[in-house]
Amino acid sequence: MSAELLNRNRGGAARAAAPDLVGGPSDRQTWSLLARSHDLARAGKHLEAPDSYGVILTGDRGIGKSGLARAVVASLGPKIHSLQLRNTLAGGQTPYGCLGFLLARLPSEAVSTPTGILHSVTSLIRAEAAGRQTVFIVDNAGGMDPMSTGVLLNLMATGTAKVIATVQRASDLPADFHRLVLEGQLGEVHLNTLTEEQTKQVLGSVLGHYVSSTLVGSLHSAVGGNPMLLHALLDEQRHSGNLVLNDSVWTLRDRIKLEGATVVEDFVRSRLAREPQTNRTVIEILACAQRATLVDLAAIFSTETLVEMEESGFLTIDRAGEHWVSLRDPYLGEVVRGWLSTRRRRELWLMLLGPKEPELEGLASQDLLSYAAWMHACEDEPSPSPAHALAAGRAALDDYDPNFAIQCTLSLDPKDPEWVPGQRVKAAAYLMLDLPLHAAQALDEVTEDQLAALEPVEFAEIMAAKCQAMTWIDGRSGMVPGVIAEANAALDDMEARAGHGARAFRLARNRMRLCNYEYQTYMGEYARIIEDLEAELQQDPDFDREHWLRSGFFLIEARCILGRELEAQQLARSMSQALREAGSPAPLEEALARHAFLALLLSGQWRKCIELMRRAPSKPSRLQFRGAITELGIGLAYAYAGKPSSAIEPLRSAAAQLELRPAMNLVKVAYAATAFAYAQLGNSLEAGRYLDLYRTCRGTGTYFSESVAGFCADMAGRWMGDPDVKQRLLAKVREDFDNQRFTTAGICLFGATVEGTDAEYRLLEDIAGHRQGPLAEISGQLARGSLGRSSKALLAAADAAAALDLLVVEARCVAMALDFARDAGETTTARTAQLRLERLEQSVSALPIQPRSDAPVLTERERQIAKLAGKGVSNREIAMDIGVSVRTVEGHLYQVFTKLGVSSRGELNGLL
Repeated sequence: MSAELLNRNRGGAARAAAPDLVGGPSDRQTWSLLARSHDLARAGKHLEAPDSYGVILTGDRGIGKSGLARAVVASLGPKIHSLQLRNTLAGGQTPYGCLGFLLARLPSEAVSTPTGILHSVTSLIRAEAAGRQTVFIVDNAGGMDPMSTGVLLNLMATGTAKVIATVQRASDLPADFHRLVLEGQLGEVHLNTLTEEQTKQVLGSVLGHYVSSTLVGSLHSAVGGNPMLLHALLDEQRHSGNLVLNDSVWTLRDRIKLEGATVVEDFVRSRLAREPQTNRTVIEILACAQRATLVDLAAIFSTETLVEMEESGFLTIDRAGEHWVSLRDPYLGEVVRGWLSTRRRRELWLMLLGPKEPELEGLASQDLLSYAAWMHACEDEPSPSPAHALAAGRAALDDYDPNFAIQCTLSLDPKDPEWVPGQRVKAAAYLMLDLPLHAAQALDEVTEDQLAALEPVEFAEIMAAKCQAMTWIDGRSGMVPGVIAEANAALDDMEARAGHGARAFRLARNRMRLCNYEYQTYMGEYARIIEDLEAELQQDPDFDREHWLRSGFFLIEARCILGRELEAQQLARSMSQALREAGSPAPLEEALARHAFLALLLSGQWRKCIELMRRAPSKPSRLQFRGAITELGIGLAYAYAGKPSSAIEPLRSAAAQLELRPAMNLVKVAYAATAFAYAQLGNSLEAGRYLDLYRTCRGTGTYFSESVAGFCADMAGRWMGDPDVKQRLLAKVREDFDNQRFTTAGICLFGATVEGTDAEYRLLEDIAGHRQGPLAEISGQLARGSLGRSSKALLAAADAAAALDLLVVEARCVAMALDFARDAGETTTARTAQLRLERLEQSVSALPIQPRSDAPVLTERERQIAKLAGKGVSNREIAMDIGVSVRTVEGHLYQVFTKLGVSSRGELNGLL
């Protein structure tokens, strides 16, 4: 279902990967080296150490040990004579099995005794090495036969050769080799699976272009960072068409499915081939259940079996609580689950849980989802009970799996009491898929009779869900207030008829109030609801905790937009603490993050914005539907901070993903912000292209997203020299000011006053007086400095901007301070401002404004000499140090003194 829903005429620029994208099978052993420079250096150091016999590379199968071993030898160059030894199962049972190719080259009389073989092999190796260091690369050293082991030990002991060997665990080595590891004569480098950052590094090097976080996180999670499987799975996604290049960004059309991934399945088959049937049954059960308690498994299988499987790396056992047991590698479970027949799934279910349906109250969300998926896979069995199906649908939504949420609700019958709330779950799932019309249709299927029979809270939930769907349908958002009013009137009638149940009606009205707050926030009408939200915060949080929390979230946004930025940040911290104490589900955490991000972004706290976005869970299901939003947030923070080089990659990645999988009409924000970043870099061509994309977007987002998109688009135009930008910004300022949205008004006016009038600066100062925090201080100081032609006030504004690391804002304030200092004849201040501006030019792509008159700028040579002279170094010492004549030094110093307006070397100290 997901593919059809997500690819309806979207992502037209997306195309499948090129056939030669990933490379051939030979790359599988080596491409992880792109992220293993540290391991490569450590192994090389062990191998080159004079007192070392070599190095052992340990790690799981497919981790890249053999590729790293060859790379270590190759890194040492022609001074190394290398020989490759491969151990097989048959060779491990044959004397001199891995040395057979060497013995074949010896004369017949030399192989009659072990001593003769040893001496002949030594002589042969030394002759071929011709004075170079010999290194044996030994693959699968744990399978080496005793005679080969003895020869290698002798070669190492006599200094004839060193060894770089691969094995999964050091304890698997022959006993004498293991002893050398324990004594430190053989070094050990353990290779771990790739981290997510290393996976990104590898994919970026292999694929080229930008790589989306969704692609990185999904691939990494699917195979647990195993390089060989990562390579294979990427190739599978290419062949299936799921890997696409959209506007120079690699991303995924749909979620990754391991079923049918040939190489991954072959790897799992080979891994399980030698396992006894009991072990395979444990794996099959955990593949379906995802986890089970140690007590439940121990009742079926022996403790020795479970301990052995944990030691072999198949199982992970939680040491706390109920001692949950799960598969260490999730991909193992997904592949095995795809092999199981319906009958086998049923047998496993009866084996673990018996014939009865589990008690709903005792199921955690993870176990509930596993149970529902298990039962849906058993096609000849009854579906989960309506209560279980509804609970599973809700859990799937919390787990960002809208398609499974819809699947769970399909088993509900309209006659079931759970059917109406199931339609609400279905509607929420469709909204997550950006299908508001489908959501509205699901809710419209609830009949008037069914509505009339609902309890007050469920009735309010259904009406609120209708409002949410209508908000995102073009042309219907204006109908929401009427629906809210009708719902409240219906609740009044219901309460009058009931005559009791005051608590239920209070909860229902809370839900409708939240619906109103959500709509007014969407429209940007914060002044209308701020008093009500403040009153909500004074209510008892224990009566309706979710209502209290969500009201607090809306209050964070309202306070910030209305100029109370510091209060908004403080409230965000308080709400975060309350949320942690409540142990609330993912939707509430996401809601808080969204409102807190807004407060931080509009307050200039861009570093905290990035930190907040990077704390978001990286599980594949969330990445699929929220990964683009995370990257958009990071890119926006960088763009607002004046760091366009850092903003481009996440913004382009977000735009590419939002084209394929829209969410809340945010693609226009991505387009506008990308244009803004490119404009700051001076790339008018790309900036213009993204502005064109922004202008062609249809649909409307929230007030905040529309405000951000419009601001970014206008600022992009300002950097590109659009003469109409100022008037558009001033029109927004007037609208925001009239609606008391002082924060957004102040930000727009700050951008509009790059070449401002006195009247505009007076308005900027007035708006700053309605705001809180460092951005208000910067705006106020800038306005006062401009009106009073005060370099001191402008440098104070620059200092405040520097404290937030807003370099572009700092540069603007310093450039203005420089002009005013020159006009006032403040020589020292002018020199300080000039030098500060020169330093800023090294960090910003382009100055937002240029000083009215160009100040003399020191050349690199003049700056070098001035720094030395300011430290008290004599002209002769400077000349000797930099390799020029004393006369040249004197000439440069004359130019420095003239340009900077100083008369002594002592004045240079501190200026540069």
